[in-house]
Amino acid sequence: MTRRLLAGILCFLALGVAVTAGASAATTPTGPVYDAKGRLVQTPFAPAPGTAHRTKQHVLAAFEANPKVEAWLDRYPSKGLVDEETYDPKLASWTVKIWWGKAGEIAEGRVDDASGVVLEAWTGPQVAWKMGRGYKGAFGGDKINNPWIWGAFCLVFLVGLADFRRLLSVRNLDVLMLLSPTASLWYFNHGDIFTAVPLIYPVLAWVVIRGVWIGATGRGSRARPLWPAWILLAAAVFLAGFRIGLNVQASNVIDVGYSGVIGGERIVHGEAPWGNFPVEGKLKACGPADAAGEIRERIQTNGRCESANPQGDTYGPVAYEAYIPGFLLFGWSGKWDDLPAVHFTSLLFDVLSMIGLLLVGRRFGGFRLAATLAFAWAAYPFTQYASNSNTNDAIMPCLLIFGFWLVSSPVGRGVFGALSGWTKFASLVVAPLWLTYPDRRPSGRFVAGFAAGTLAAFSVVLLEPSPLHELRVFWDRTVTWQIGRDSPFSLWDWRQYYARGLPDLKLVQHVLQALLVAGALAAAVVPRHKSPLQLAALTAALLAGFELVLTYWLYTYIPWFFPFAAIALLAPAALHRPHEADAENPQLEQPQPVPAG
Repeated sequence: MTRRLLAGILCFLALGVAVTAGASAATTPTGPVYDAKGRLVQTPFAPAPGTAHRTKQHVLAAFEANPKVEAWLDRYPSKGLVDEETYDPKLASWTVKIWWGKAGEIAEGRVDDASGVVLEAWTGPQVAWKMGRGYKGAFGGDKINNPWIWGAFCLVFLVGLADFRRLLSVRNLDVLMLLSPTASLWYFNHGDIFTAVPLIYPVLAWVVIRGVWIGATGRGSRARPLWPAWILLAAAVFLAGFRIGLNVQASNVIDVGYSGVIGGERIVHGEAPWGNFPVEGKLKACGPADAAGEIRERIQTNGRCESANPQGDTYGPVAYEAYIPGFLLFGWSGKWDDLPAVHFTSLLFDVLSMIGLLLVGRRFGGFRLAATLAFAWAAYPFTQYASNSNTNDAIMPCLLIFGFWLVSSPVGRGVFGALSGWTKFASLVVAPLWLTYPDRRPSGRFVAGFAAGTLAAFSVVLLEPSPLHELRVFWDRTVTWQIGRDSPFSLWDWRQYYARGLPDLKLVQHVLQALLVAGALAAAVVPRHKSPLQLAALTAALLAGFELVLTYWLYTYIPWFFPFAAIALLAPAALHRPHEADAENPQLEQPQPVPAG
């Protein structure tokens, strides 16, 4: 009897607790509760600090429902998708990652825990490439990417160089094509890689086609700009000052420029650049974590606290030697700070490129061509884009410009050709053409000059105990790494995403690469006799062709071919051959100006 009574009492108590809990759960408010007099009588339930509101399933569903993510995931079979959701109590948000088979990670983002709103959503190339996310001012800072400033550069370039007497002339089409990458850059700045990339190829193809045509025919432009030469030159001087101010006051330094001053510092202190750059690894930290939680500042083997740039030693020796003057003048703190030595170097080669074009124009076409070419560099927005990004991309064409200015000297042509080629390698593609200028016959003096330039450039390997070993390190860190790198910034490597709707054009790339090599060899012997105009046109075609087949491409590469495209497309008449060229080729008849086409 007693046992039955106790059991009944326990059952009654349990039922009461359950009813009370159920009532409490049913009446748990979602907001504050007030009585009739406005007094707070109950508060909503709140999770303990650090506890998430939402489950992984809710977070994943919210992320996959984002239109951008949903559209990208539709390109993959749902069967192979793998996801991971991680809650960060400090940010009160979730990080969501999604993988698929061979493509690897295909989507990543953040979801707010309280609201379930998707805060960030990165898909495809934006996952691994932060530079493809369209962050404002990531390249060059905000000013040069401002539509008004960029548009002003474009307008001045167009007005200064177009032929308004013949609106439908090829000259005007040339000018518009040179400005056409602006559309591609606009999409790039908005993170739309798959729209931006195809839009760059028309200008590359146009420069190749026009360069080959002018190289074969020797015909220059019949157009005459609206502005007289003295106005073009005055505008060039004004723009040069404006460009310097824009770089000093409103530019940034990306990793390419940062690598230059590191290499310069290493050389000055008795080390070759390759294999000696600051790394992260397990070295002792000496700085704060960045936004991604990574600590980049570490005590390096040289005892200095330096910001890491482990892949910066991927260029030729001249790409680092060029920064030595800037380093000696301004030093380097070891940090990725304002880097005045990098700004100095960028401005130095930007101004030297303008001066070199002025000298080229003065020598081969007189005052008008000199003013036109200097103005073209100063007004072209993509040369300023490279300057404001403080990359090393003006060094290579600058050296090649001075080699062209000395074109009648095989030794000078060879020295500057080598120094240019051992900066970022692209200009090595024009070596056969420059070797046989102007009449097919290889010049021994060019070979001697090229060899001298090469030895001077690579003399830095003597700083190491084993120069031969350092040359192997150079090869592995530069050529091998550059050939093997992937990139979403060209058509040729989109296959890495294994996504429906993206073509696999690797075979097409290999075919075009073979054609480029064949074209470089053919340009050395065809046509039989070349004028300076033809040399400039074929040089532009080969450099643009090199960029066309690159896997890794950026807008800062446009200045590689631009100076020679400007000479070929904007020269008011076919260039005169300097008299010095005939002294080394007495069998040639005294040259005459080629009639304009």
